[in-house]
Amino acid sequence: MHALSIDTFEFSRLKERREGETAVAEFTRLSEEVAEPSGTVVWAVEGSTNALGHPQLTLSVKVAVKLMCQRCLTPFAYEIESESVLALAKDDEAADELEARLDDESIDVIVGSKNMNVLELIEDEVLLELPPSPKHPVCPDQVGQDTEAMVSAKRVSPFEVLKNKQ
Repeated sequence: MHALSIDTFEFSRLKERREGETAVAEFTRLSEEVAEPSGTVVWAVEGSTNALGHPQLTLSVKVAVKLMCQRCLTPFAYEIESESVLALAKDDEAADELEARLDDESIDVIVGSKNMNVLELIEDEVLLELPPSPKHPVCPDQVGQDTEAMVSAKRVSPFEVLKNKQ
């Protein structure tokens, strides 16, 4: 993966914006998590300051990745469209203090740097949006099954079976 480095504090102060498209195959960690490394991540990063004057980055990602269904073991398309806000701190101690002050679960606090790789942030954002156990909403092999028979079979109480044995 090629590096796209920014000085996070200057980027935020100047309210800069960068956007682009990067192939899923270029993200090493993401490629290991998907069934096939096809597709493109459409991303944007925008610098700004919050109401308290702290620098922050807003990350936006959009991608459709192929994941392996844990039920039927076939690949399926999983769409991700995410936006997150990252408040920037100068060091770990300042990050902990800022996180306590903000007290907002929707904002993550990270340590900024003068040489941060934007594409690593984008990859992190996509990885965080992947489900821990990916599954189809309805697996393809279940579509043709007779659901009425399955429902009626499930309605039989085990106590009913015991009662009939007497």
